[in-house]
Amino acid sequence: MTKTSLLELLAAVQSGAVTPAVATDRLANFAYEDLGHARIDHHRSLRIGLPEVIYAEGKSAEQTAEIFARMALAGTDVLATRADAATAAAVLRSTPGAVYSPEARTITLRQSPAAEAKGHIAILTGGTSDQPIAEEAAVTAELFNVTVSRVYDVGVAGVHRLLAQREVLAQADVIIVCAGMEGALPSVVGGLVGVPVIAVPTSVGYGASFDGAAALLGMLNSCSPNVTVVNIDNGFGAAYTAVLIARASTRGS
Repeated sequence: MTKTSLLELLAAVQSGAVTPAVATDRLANFAYEDLGHARIDHHRSLRIGLPEVIYAEGKSAEQTAEIFARMALAGTDVLATRADAATAAAVLRSTPGAVYSPEARTITLRQSPAAEAKGHIAILTGGTSDQPIAEEAAVTAELFNVTVSRVYDVGVAGVHRLLAQREVLAQADVIIVCAGMEGALPSVVGGLVGVPVIAVPTSVGYGASFDGAAALLGMLNSCSPNVTVVNIDNGFGAAYTAVLIARASTRGS
């Protein structure tokens, strides 16, 4: 339940269009809904402005599909991350309006009414190999009603490609940078802009990259003070935080 839907329900009770008994039924799962294998936090969007998100990896396709369907019934926008094709097929059978992105490995369902975008996020990658993680971030941010600019394959091996995008970077309220190998790109970006930069180390690189650990350590040691770092391959986490920053920037403008 969102703040808007709760206010609408209370207004309907006040006007007499909805009885207190019906309202009570609708609020029965207000705090959370226990499915046995999962407890869905329907209250989260009221607390922090964004709904709970389903992490599909490790869950069965049937479990993810049930959670997705129950969240859809609550009327919020729904997002599942790290979903494979079998999980997506199960979700789409139970919730036909959902959309699967194989590259981002996300399943989304938009139910909120169209509204003006709240903030602007630029999402950069060092190379094309980082793009699946960047797309996870982009799909997340777009579902939560933020404008996204994709700036892909602008790594430090050809820094002129990045410098050619400075106009796009200047328009962003926050920037997400996904990079593997040595993870140098966020530091360079941080030195070019006056907004928060969220660095996402990716598990891209040869043996000594240690599946993203080298990029993670490089980013954690960034000399650009506006750079903060999320976990390896965590495009979703970067986007969730970036959305909150972008919304705050919009409120303050």
